[in-house]
Amino acid sequence: MRTLILCSSLCLAACASSPPANAPAPANAPAPAGYYRMQSGDTLYRIARQYKQSVGNLARWNQLADSSSIQAGQLLRVQPPSGAGKSASAANKPSAKAAPAKPAEKPAAPPPKLTIKLQWPADGAVIANYDGNRNKGLDIAGQAGDPVRAAAAGKVVYAGKGIRAYGNLLIVKHNADTLTVYAHNQRLLVKEDDQVSAGQQIATMGDSGANRVKLHFELRLGTQVVNPAAYLPPR
Repeated sequence: MRTLILCSSLCLAACASSPPANAPAPANAPAPAGYYRMQSGDTLYRIARQYKQSVGNLARWNQLADSSSIQAGQLLRVQPPSGAGKSASAANKPSAKAAPAKPAEKPAAPPPKLTIKLQWPADGAVIANYDGNRNKGLDIAGQAGDPVRAAAAGKVVYAGKGIRAYGNLLIVKHNADTLTVYAHNQRLLVKEDDQVSAGQQIATMGDSGANRVKLHFELRLGTQVVNPAAYLPPR
């Protein structure tokens, strides 16, 4: 269960021929075709989704034994080594009949309906909104040590710092379909398997895994990451 939650959370990356994928460089250095230059805060999970690849493929193409070893400035191959181009002999072969068009992909199923009420997990202003790409949740500002509260009653299913980009992380399961994620905490006040009530302080705000003090808050319904702002009450 812990492995499943970590993989689905984050949140959050090779048989590379050239250039090497493990040579860090300035994060603003251009990346060659088929590669991506890692930026601060990037996760292997996010890059895989952005380039429509699996985390396993990225790890294999870049010979990554541990996804937490990636760092800003590092080149990451995001296209298969054989996809750089066709060989000259292949290019000169007569073109085969065009393959029949694939049926259009079905749109993603809508997320399950939220069956619980959520409350804001912190009091600060929202400084970064969900965009479904680089940001899978809301970033809420605050001061180091400010309280972080459970958005609803539930059970703590993860408490730790196994995903570097999320820092000190808590994941609370509220029912079979609903998880909330609390990242970058300074101190965790609960542990795995603890039951928490709505509004209970579960951590103190910090900057672990981040470049400033903030709470990164995510909401997951079923297998989908959704915009928490659509389910939180107006302030």
